[in-house]
Amino acid sequence: MNKFNGKKIFIGAVIAFGVISVFAGMSWNISSFIFFRLLQGFSAGIITPLMSTLLVKTAGPENIGKVMAIVSTPMIFGPILGPVIGGLIVQGASWHWIFFINVFIVLIAAPLMMKTIPDFEPFNKKSKLDAFGIIDLSLMSAAMIYGITKAADHAAFNNSETILWGGIGLTLGIIYLVYNRIRKNQTVLPMNLFAHKSFLASSIGLFLANVSIMGPMLILPLFFQNFRQFTAIEAALALIPQGIGMLITRPIIGKMIDKIGAKYVVMVSLVLSLIGSIPLIFITDRTSMIWISFALFIRGTSFGGIMLPLTSDAYTGLDSKQLPEAGVGINIIENLGSSFGSAVIATVVATVVQGLQPTIANGLKGYHAGFFVSVIVLAIIFIPNLFLTHKSAKQLVTYKNK
Repeated sequence: MNKFNGKKIFIGAVIAFGVISVFAGMSWNISSFIFFRLLQGFSAGIITPLMSTLLVKTAGPENIGKVMAIVSTPMIFGPILGPVIGGLIVQGASWHWIFFINVFIVLIAAPLMMKTIPDFEPFNKKSKLDAFGIIDLSLMSAAMIYGITKAADHAAFNNSETILWGGIGLTLGIIYLVYNRIRKNQTVLPMNLFAHKSFLASSIGLFLANVSIMGPMLILPLFFQNFRQFTAIEAALALIPQGIGMLITRPIIGKMIDKIGAKYVVMVSLVLSLIGSIPLIFITDRTSMIWISFALFIRGTSFGGIMLPLTSDAYTGLDSKQLPEAGVGINIIENLGSSFGSAVIATVVATVVQGLQPTIANGLKGYHAGFFVSVIVLAIIFIPNLFLTHKSAKQLVTYKNK
């Protein structure tokens, strides 16, 4: 984004994703499959932060909430329809078509992107590719995520693998801090971004939000399958109320962010999320699906009101030349948060049930503990939320006049 036309990079990454999907679908063993999925990750890793950064650049501070809400709304159909469609494809055809179907999507998307997306001038042509910083942060993220997932395997965070890989990740993080200081913030993720109150508060909030939201997304389908004897597709259908809740509130949230700022939108959404999440601590194999669906719906209505304001507020007050680096930072934080959340929740569930008799009541204790951790983390988000921005009447008049 600093060196080249953002439009061309965006389209190129989407086309690359489609081409690599063909190879992933043609994988002949697990090693080739993992390799092609790794390549897909490279292209997806370009698409996600680039899209957010270009949106911020296009929308401006007065419209960022509304624009991000509109563009990200189709993503909600992923958790609503994705598991169901994926299950039907696997049952009706084969797993290969989960990847081949991307080709048809890209064939439609790429021409539309070429026609409708405007050109974007390079953000900072004088900058140079920070190869060392990219490699260091990538290895740090991989080491931390791998170490965290090992905690779930061992049902404890103090196992040797988690300590080893977590230590490697921490060491790489310290190396990056020293390197960033030597380079005087001329790096892929400048640490001076965190000197901005909004970016720091949003980063902490996004990490915690991904822990509290994505963590339970791992164990909810397992709850339905293990205690309600649902099939994989039935478990996916049971989560649809949560997706509908996300879909209904998305446009409203975008407008509210632009109107009153992030702070109060997140505050109200956190209250809603707690109302929808606390009942999950007490659900059993006999709890009515109507009540579970209602709780999931309430929980879903709050997700956009937490994630969207935190993401949009991270860019508040930044110079346009800082936008690409901010996009990189947000992407890393969200990935680490979701991985950490999944691992923490899975580890808590495994630790609680370890050594207990394999009964339904004992199994439920583990899931209740997992949901309880999610609720605690949600409550903690109120702290960084205090430092988010809110728009005064004077600011609103200024934006309107512009």
